[in-house]
Amino acid sequence: MPGILYIVSTPIGNLEDITLRALRVLKEVDCIAAEDTRHTRKLLTHFGISRPLVSYWGAKEKVKAEEVLEMLREGRDVALVTDAGTPGISDPGAVVIERAIEEDIPVIPVPGPSALIAALSVSGLPTREFLFVGFLQPKRSQRIKRLEELSREQRTMILYESPHRLLDTLDDMLEVLGDRRVAVSHELTKFNESIHRGSLSDVIEEIEGGVIAGEYVIVIEGKTGESPDMEGALMEVEEMVGQGIRRKEAVRKVAEEYGLRKKELYDLSIGKGGEKSET
Repeated sequence: MPGILYIVSTPIGNLEDITLRALRVLKEVDCIAAEDTRHTRKLLTHFGISRPLVSYWGAKEKVKAEEVLEMLREGRDVALVTDAGTPGISDPGAVVIERAIEEDIPVIPVPGPSALIAALSVSGLPTREFLFVGFLQPKRSQRIKRLEELSREQRTMILYESPHRLLDTLDDMLEVLGDRRVAVSHELTKFNESIHRGSLSDVIEEIEGGVIAGEYVIVIEGKTGESPDMEGALMEVEEMVGQGIRRKEAVRKVAEEYGLRKKELYDLSIGKGGEKSET
């Protein structure tokens, strides 16, 4: 019988944020698979936990993952952790999790701190619906293209960014998205935590005047003030269908691009295209 893979969230800064359940699991498992064993050992030492450690990430993540999976196949329980936050969420771990699921190995979440949720909760921007984008592409041309794709998105968007690209990304956002409201969180839950809120232009000016270092989360409002271009979206759907693309696939792509609901766009496109069903 295989072991259990626990996906354990760890603090993103303040060690007091770890949950009681996470501490219990870390004490009880046969092994802890860590992004960086040196970093995780500091956490374990702080809480008086001594368990075998193995690194599952590096230049050869797939090879490292096999070592973790072999332990699980042998019936040993493993806790998967990253340096901070939740494994697999813009962090290593996805390979191990996917492989475990493919092999019907039990995968159990032990939820806890999350930088994206923490940043959203204090942003002052709409939280009913949001889109987690993660890291944008480092190359500017690709970053601009992605921002153009997101320019019609009406939901609040959450992104991660490294310190050396922060200002470039914010400048590109201002150029492509306009002077929207934004909240840029820095080093959440740590001693030097700070949050810059306001228009993009004002926040850029604030950040330019300080030291840029550490971890950043950008929360930016979605497109407001204009109704989605439904007519344009319908025209794009019909054009794609005319090119041989299945209607459902065309609707999915266009709805994502325009920030529309797929069902609404699909229903309208059926009437426009004169189709009653698709098999």
